[in-house]
Amino acid sequence: MGVKTMLPSYELGFYALAVTCAVVYSGSGIFEASRDSVNRKAFRDGIKPGWHYFGRKMDVADFEWVMWFTSFRNVIIFALSGHVLFAKICSMTVPQHRAVVYMLYGVLAVLGSMGLVYLMIILSHCLVLYSVALAKQKWLCYVAGLCCLASFKVEPFSSWQSGFVTGAFDLQDVLFYGGSGFTIMRCMSFALESSERKEGIYSIFDLLKYNFYLPFFFFGPVMTFDQFHAQVSTRELRRKDDELRNIRVHALLHVGAIIAVDIFFHFFYILTLPSDLKFMNRLSDWSLAGLAYSNLVYDWVKAAVMFGVINTIARLDHLDPPQPPKCITMLYVFAETHFDRGINDWLCKYVYDHIGENHDNIMKELMATIATFAITTLWLGPCEIVYIWSVFNCFGLNFELWVQKFFQREPFAKLEAKMSAAMSRRIRAIFGAANFWAIVFYNILALNSLEFALLVAKRLLLTGFPVSTLSIWFITYCGVQLIKERERILAIEEEKCDKAKAE
Repeated sequence: MGVKTMLPSYELGFYALAVTCAVVYSGSGIFEASRDSVNRKAFRDGIKPGWHYFGRKMDVADFEWVMWFTSFRNVIIFALSGHVLFAKICSMTVPQHRAVVYMLYGVLAVLGSMGLVYLMIILSHCLVLYSVALAKQKWLCYVAGLCCLASFKVEPFSSWQSGFVTGAFDLQDVLFYGGSGFTIMRCMSFALESSERKEGIYSIFDLLKYNFYLPFFFFGPVMTFDQFHAQVSTRELRRKDDELRNIRVHALLHVGAIIAVDIFFHFFYILTLPSDLKFMNRLSDWSLAGLAYSNLVYDWVKAAVMFGVINTIARLDHLDPPQPPKCITMLYVFAETHFDRGINDWLCKYVYDHIGENHDNIMKELMATIATFAITTLWLGPCEIVYIWSVFNCFGLNFELWVQKFFQREPFAKLEAKMSAAMSRRIRAIFGAANFWAIVFYNILALNSLEFALLVAKRLLLTGFPVSTLSIWFITYCGVQLIKERERILAIEEEKCDKAKAE
């Protein structure tokens, strides 16, 4: 049935009330657990002194978040501020050469932070993949690119290359593997776009301008070469109406998100709690469910903040970078589940959509998802937990299509045709709620641990059955209906905008 199907307002109000009460109830359980566990020996490494005047300690279990706001904070401010300054001067004086200025500043920043040897390693991979692109053979671009990526993700090749970089500082490994991985993905995009170009090939200078754009270099997102090249080659730099105001608003929202996460970590130890499974067994089923869900929401917030800050810089440079990931709260299908939209766009364009085409054929979809998650596994770094995560998410993506095809057959299709649109939406939301928790279970494998995921699954599906299982399923159903209502409103607004443009 159509996405524009409307439900009665009193029914939606009940759903909103039920979800709000459930979130408050679950959150109170997590808060009490955080307060009671603050002095446990098992939590000493994950909880450090925080706001003394409030008597609260802070959850510091996430290395990445702590790194950004301690050892990496000054580096971020200094490097990106310099980029913004030079970019502004360039856009005012020689906008036709701004890509060159971005490249030169990026090369100097990489040289200053990582040294000459690291820069030579990156340039050597760029040269290899540029040479492969000259052959204009897609299969060769894939093979060479994946081999280069494996050289940074698989031992002993990874340690061999990192061993060339002398010296040591806190962020060396993070910057080494971050810059290397994203470089290979960009070079592959360049090679694949070059192989499709009918006349000639892009120059190696175009590749270097693309790769050494500093805001994207170490942490992404990956912007495909065709989009970057088209946008950075524009000589007339004009901003849309209210664009600067929107940039400022988004920047303030990111600052607000950082402050909110800092406050949250002083009262809810959602990252440290799952490390002690004995303590987790004492929690209620609702608290465990809220803890699993909170971990996914936090990881989305972390990705949104990181890519949001980078994207703000890119928008100041008159670029249109990949959007932040869609919040886990706003989705219930595997096809939209991703924490890095740049990598997701890259995979969809060059692998998933290329093999799966319209994603309607079961065998093509299976081949497309296997190829996509095989490359994703290599990108994340092959290990046991990544293998498990990939297999489960690959299965979930295909299972959605299998269920869809099954219910399109008779007599189900005829039964749905006889239903009202509202009833069809309700039934679909029941399946969407089950899918929502499949997404949660499959992704906390990578975000937490296999043991924590098994504990949550056991408590919610086995020992908690039927009361906890059905009640949490119902609350999730209410949430899915609210998501569907938001999608309905957005679809109507989009239709109105399209009509206004047509007129």
